[in-house]
Amino acid sequence: MPHPPKSLPPSWGEGVAAYAATDEGASLPRPVSMGRAGLGPVPTQRRGPLMGTAGAQRPKGTRRGGFQPPEKPSSSWGEGVAAYAATDERAVLRPPLAAGRNPQKHFIAALRQGGRISRRRAMEPVKIIGAGLAGCEAAWQLAQRGIPVELHEMKPEKMTPAHHSPEFAELVCSNSLRSDQLENAVGLLKEELRRCGSLIMSCADAHRVEAGGALAVDRRAFSQAVTQAIRSHPAVTVVEGEVERIPEEGQVIVAAGPLASDALTEEISRLFPDSRYLNFFDAAAPLVTFESVDMTSAWFASRYDKGTPDYINCPLTEEEYDAFWTELCAAQEAEVHGFEDSGVFEGCMPVEVMARRGRDTLCYGPLKPVGLKDPRTGREPFAVVQLRRDNAQGSIYNIVGFQTHLKWPEQKRVFSMIPGLERAEFVRYGVMHRNTYLDSPRLLDRYYRVRGQERIMFAGQITGVEGYVESTASGALAAMELARRLEGKEPINFPRETAMGAMALYISDQSVVNFQPMNVNFGLIPPLGYRVKGKRNKNAELSKRALEALGELELS
Repeated sequence: MPHPPKSLPPSWGEGVAAYAATDEGASLPRPVSMGRAGLGPVPTQRRGPLMGTAGAQRPKGTRRGGFQPPEKPSSSWGEGVAAYAATDERAVLRPPLAAGRNPQKHFIAALRQGGRISRRRAMEPVKIIGAGLAGCEAAWQLAQRGIPVELHEMKPEKMTPAHHSPEFAELVCSNSLRSDQLENAVGLLKEELRRCGSLIMSCADAHRVEAGGALAVDRRAFSQAVTQAIRSHPAVTVVEGEVERIPEEGQVIVAAGPLASDALTEEISRLFPDSRYLNFFDAAAPLVTFESVDMTSAWFASRYDKGTPDYINCPLTEEEYDAFWTELCAAQEAEVHGFEDSGVFEGCMPVEVMARRGRDTLCYGPLKPVGLKDPRTGREPFAVVQLRRDNAQGSIYNIVGFQTHLKWPEQKRVFSMIPGLERAEFVRYGVMHRNTYLDSPRLLDRYYRVRGQERIMFAGQITGVEGYVESTASGALAAMELARRLEGKEPINFPRETAMGAMALYISDQSVVNFQPMNVNFGLIPPLGYRVKGKRNKNAELSKRALEALGELELS
C-alpha cells in the first residue's frame, strides 16, 4: 500500500507511481514528461504507457478517461495517489491508518481523515438488515476495516408500536445502559467494546447524562450521533425500506432485532423449518417533565449517597404505599395478544405484574428504600420511587422500574398517587411489545453464524442476548469475525474469560436445553481458581483477567 515519502515536497508523479506500484494490473510508463515543472518523474520498473503522456493507452483495471497530471506544479503526492485511485475500479478506500504515517492533507481528504488504500479486489457489500444497536455497530466495525456495507432500515417508511423516532439505534425502553463499573459484568462488557473501537460506546460516552454509577444517555442526542456517523461513513450505503426476504447470495447479517416486521419474521421461520420462534414480552416505562415534579415532597440523592445526587426520590409512607399497591393491582391493562404474566422477561417486568406477586415485592424491587434517607425526617421511608434523568437538559425524567402495559388513563391515575407526582405531566406513557428470539444454541455458532449456512449471521436481541450493551457486543463480534473471514484470516476466538466471549459461547452452547434471553453476568465467566475476599474485589479481578485476555487478541 502507498505511504508518503519522507522527503518533502513529494510530487504528484511520485504519488501516481506509489499507487500504481501496489497494483498488479498496473502498466507503468517511461518517465512522465517533464514539461510541467514540479510534477516529478515516475519510476520505470515496469513498462507501458501511462495516461497523461503522449500516445498513452488506458492501464488495465482503470476506468475510461484515465487521469491527467494537474495544472498546478504544487500538486502533492497525495493528489497523485488520489488521482490514480479515482481511475481504479478495484480500489477500496479503507480507514484507519495512524495519522503520523499520513502527513499529506490531500491524501487525507481523498481517503478520509486517517485513511489508507487497501489493494485488493473490490468486494460485494455486506448486507445488514436493521439499523438498531447491533446493526449499526456491525456496520461500523466492517466499514472501519474497509469492507463496504449496505445497511437496510425500514424506518421511517415502516414503524413498530415501540418505535418513536426515525433515527438509528433508537433506545425503545430505558435510556440507561446500566452499570459502568468494572465490578459489574455489564461494566466489563462496555470496556471491552471501547477497546474494540465501538461506535455505540463512543456515542454513549459522548452523550451521557448523570446517573450515579450507571451509564445513561440523552437518548435523542445519542441516536442522532450514531445516525450521523453511519450515514457519513464513505464505506456505508443506507437503503431505506422494508426487507422481506433474506438475500440468496452474499454475506448477510440479520440484525432486525426482536421487533422484526411480519414479512421478515416469516422469512426467518422459513430459514429454520425444523426450529421454532421463542418469545417474551418487554415493556417501557413512562417519562415525565421535571417541572411537573413537586420537589417539596421529593429530593435529589443517590443510594447510600454514592457519587453525585442524580436521582429524584419520591418517598411513600406505609399507608400511601398500601393505597398505591391496591390500585396498581386493580388497574386496567391494555390488551396485548397472547400476554400472560409468566411470559415476561424477568429483567424488564411490568410493575403491575411484579405487584401481583405480593404486597411487599415492590419494596424489594424498584421501590426499595435502602440507602435513601429522607432529609426531612432523617430516616429511610417505607418505600421510594426513583426518577432518572432522560436527557442532557434534565427536563425529562424516567420513572425507574415502572415498565408497564396499563392503559394510558390508568397510568396517569395510579402513578399520580405517588407523592411528588400528583401533577406530573406525562410526555410518554409506558408500552409493552412482544419480542421474538431464536433458539440460538441449536441454530448459531460462537460467531453468530447460522450453522451450515455461514454466510448468514444474526446479531442483537433476536439471538437471545438481552440488553442494549449485549446487543451491541453481538453485532461487534459478528462483524469482526466476518471481516477476518473476508480477509482470509483466522477468526478472533474471544475466550470465555471475556464478557464478549462468554455471551457468544452461551448463545451457541448446544447443551442449554431451556434457552432463555440473558443479560451478561459473571456466572457465565469461569471462576478465578483462587480465593478473593469480597464479591466486588472478586469481580474486579475477573474484569482484570478479562481485559488482559482481550489485550492478547489481534482485533484488527
